[in-house]
Amino acid sequence: MYHGRSTGKGPSTPTQIYQQPPRLLIVQTALPLWADICSNLCEALQNFFSLACSLMGPSRMSLFSLYVVQNQHECILPFVQVKGNFARLQACISELRMFQREGCFRPPGPCLHLAVQDGLQQFKQYSRHVTTGASLSYTSLEITVLTSQPGKEVVKQLEEGLKDTDLVRVRRLQVVEITKGVLEYMDSVSPAEEPSSDESSILGTDIDLQTIDNDVVSMEIFFKAWLHNNGTDQEHIHLLLPSRCFSNISRARDDSMCLKCDLQERLLSPSLLPGTADGSLRMDDPKGDFSTLYQMASQSSASRYKLRVIKALNSNGICESLTYGLPFILRPTSCWQLDWDELETNQQHFHALCHSLLVSIHVPR
Repeated sequence: MYHGRSTGKGPSTPTQIYQQPPRLLIVQTALPLWADICSNLCEALQNFFSLACSLMGPSRMSLFSLYVVQNQHECILPFVQVKGNFARLQACISELRMFQREGCFRPPGPCLHLAVQDGLQQFKQYSRHVTTGASLSYTSLEITVLTSQPGKEVVKQLEEGLKDTDLVRVRRLQVVEITKGVLEYMDSVSPAEEPSSDESSILGTDIDLQTIDNDVVSMEIFFKAWLHNNGTDQEHIHLLLPSRCFSNISRARDDSMCLKCDLQERLLSPSLLPGTADGSLRMDDPKGDFSTLYQMASQSSASRYKLRVIKALNSNGICESLTYGLPFILRPTSCWQLDWDELETNQQHFHALCHSLLVSIHVPR
């Protein structure tokens, strides 16, 4: 591949990796299941923030707030900066660990939407009064509702409770159901309430519904995904393919097909971890490798990369040393600035390319 950068307005030198949006975590501590979830969740949060607060290099996570919902909603941590703030976050986790685990069971009340509304209002107030700077621009919020209740029921509650709420500042609303983990509670789940990864559309905001297991490792994996880049403000890379790659599409022979793609990190660079042998090694070190290309491509419109495909090579003929390094995932872009027709067409072409590559693997030589 040949890569060349197409610059827009602003400086061409990278300043920092795309910063994850502020996050609001709402934990529904419904009895009696909370007793089986509490210790795993608190340990996973403590492990996660011990990493997130101490990562070297540009900040990976900006603001965080935590609400607890039992019979009523309560904010136990207003929005705070994550990096370098582990002591305060640890105190919040200790408070969460002390939340009531036993007592008279009451069906969870309709408090989730109130926590969402209150958290959104606090976010607006914080954004209004925060010191404005080049790297401080909090325009949207991601909200995660962590619950042990059937996920579909929680989505319906939110749909009903938020039908008159302005969610224009909510970038993503996610419901995560923690599987029970104890057999005696599984009988209470009807077939219609089985966990689902489907998405439902509400008020113009997608509610992602997914499940995670009630163990520390599964929860840590979920939280650590918050540290990886998933920005949708701009596509990261334009992949230029010869038109003959798509024989079923009528295009001029000398015209190229442009696939707009996003790069997603698979692993964090070990050089960002505290106490590494070479702590001076940074992700934003301009060495011209693919990591630097990703670093620059995943920022604002000041940097945009184009990769032109010159030739397809058999993987057997490529030295493994050329592919050594941090892995990345290439996906069709989900940039919100593109219209739906363009996003759908781009996704179809991307899947066509993947299909062509898979077919070529099985072609007899």
